[in-house]
Amino acid sequence: MNYKINHTLFILTVFFTSLTAYGSESDSHTKKQHSQKTTFIYPDDPIVAMLDSLASLKVFKNLDLRSDTLPPLTSTFAAGFVPEYCDSVYKARFEKLNNQSPIEFEYNSTVKAFIDLYSKRRRDLTERIMGLSELYFPYFEEQLDKHNIPLELKYIAVIESALNPVAVSRAGATGIWQFMFGTGRVYGLEVNSYVDDRSDVIKSTIAASEHFVDLYNIYGDWLLAIAAYNSGAGNVNRAIRRSGGVKDFWSIRGFLPRETSNYVPAFMAVAYVMEFSDNHNLYPSPPPFTDHDIDTLQVNRLLSLRNISEILDIPLDHLRYLNPSFRQNIIPGSENNTYILRIPKDYSGLFVSNEEKIYNYKTPEEIRQEELAAQLSETTVHVVRQGEVLGTIARRYGCTVREIQRWNNLRGTLIRPGQRLVVRAPQPARTNIVTDNNVHVVRSGESLSIIANRYRVSVNNLIAWNNLQKTTIYAGQHLVVRQPEGESVSEKTEKKEKKKETEGKDQEVTYIYHRVQQGDTLGDIASKYPETTISKIRALNNLSSNALTPGQKLKIAVDKQ
Repeated sequence: MNYKINHTLFILTVFFTSLTAYGSESDSHTKKQHSQKTTFIYPDDPIVAMLDSLASLKVFKNLDLRSDTLPPLTSTFAAGFVPEYCDSVYKARFEKLNNQSPIEFEYNSTVKAFIDLYSKRRRDLTERIMGLSELYFPYFEEQLDKHNIPLELKYIAVIESALNPVAVSRAGATGIWQFMFGTGRVYGLEVNSYVDDRSDVIKSTIAASEHFVDLYNIYGDWLLAIAAYNSGAGNVNRAIRRSGGVKDFWSIRGFLPRETSNYVPAFMAVAYVMEFSDNHNLYPSPPPFTDHDIDTLQVNRLLSLRNISEILDIPLDHLRYLNPSFRQNIIPGSENNTYILRIPKDYSGLFVSNEEKIYNYKTPEEIRQEELAAQLSETTVHVVRQGEVLGTIARRYGCTVREIQRWNNLRGTLIRPGQRLVVRAPQPARTNIVTDNNVHVVRSGESLSIIANRYRVSVNNLIAWNNLQKTTIYAGQHLVVRQPEGESVSEKTEKKEKKKETEGKDQEVTYIYHRVQQGDTLGDIASKYPETTISKIRALNNLSSNALTPGQKLKIAVDKQ
């Protein structure tokens, strides 16, 4: 059954008149009366939105999203049956949670509203989360235990992202633990044009664990630490002050932002549903991968996920899902900067045996990306703040407004807070032409004919001056648009014709055409034809590099029989 997001508002009316709260200034427990309140859960609530994001996750596109996942034979429920329980049963189960955790779980009507969300209204997606937990929870638990904090905090990731590693909130929080840019930087998460560590499950889990430790050290209370994880310590501190200094979540809840006031109850509901899932006839939807299906490999050279996909025949969506931190499908590895590649275990041996072929299988576009990646350390990115304009940013970094516009493909000067701008870029490779009038930087949408008309030259001139093999060009490319100093095009043509006249006088040759197969290298092809070499193939086909494309036709010189 295909899942469709229901955009109709559903309202859960919750009445609670007597909730137990625990004072912070003394050890005695006091009863606090709360006014009658209605809890609204909107379809665009961040918790609901993250839950619904699983419905469109590409890695699941070949799997059925079903609300009637078949229970095991030991289950006492029929498929699709949704159990109902009275409050006393819930309270007894929450006591069990409290007996095994230092976090104080409380059952009330607000928590019950979120239990219904996960166990009834979105139970099909809850079963998908349960399947994903088989991939992520083992590592979460390892890190939480290493930092000596409650293992139940693994359920925070369910609230934050629904275990969707590519989740991005409306505020820009990213990854499975939903780190904002600034907070991520505090905990060592790198963000640049190629890598976003906030989406790296391993690195972000370590950062989240360290963040939990810091927040608990501030408040000495796990519920307040959880609230601060969501809204920031500033909001929690203000709520404590407005409540008269009481350090208790339920006492300050009314002074917190709406999202945070629902965040802690939702966490308790998820912990309950995941721990007592079988009592609600909930069972994991088969995940595409579990923790046991994944292997990790160290990458210390620049590598394309697309190359791995094409050579090993692994779906690119699966590789991107397992390695979501690589923003352009490029792993910018080097000897001094290694990265971890996560790959299905069945393919790890195949990867090792074909490692050189994978590294060397590059298209011209990927070569260009590699050149940019090699210079990545020279690139500086500025995040625009409120009130900033291009002029002030340019002065700050010692560049010009026009340079910022060129580096970021900006047509005007309009920028917005939160926008990321390249403010220092690598210098373009040196050419024999030193005057700017002789070089044109290709803009988006331009073609060779457009550029040729602008400079009143021919397309053939541009091809010859820039040693182009075809008419395809890309934005940012530097093209020579004036006649280079030295020999003219006609002189070059005469030399080529003379070379053709003299070819073959010492030895008669004939030519055949070889169609490049997937995985072919010039070395492989040269070995098939004893009469030729890599250099001869490159010269005969005007190849500027060893890069080949499947389906490409190569002219091969062989001895005439």
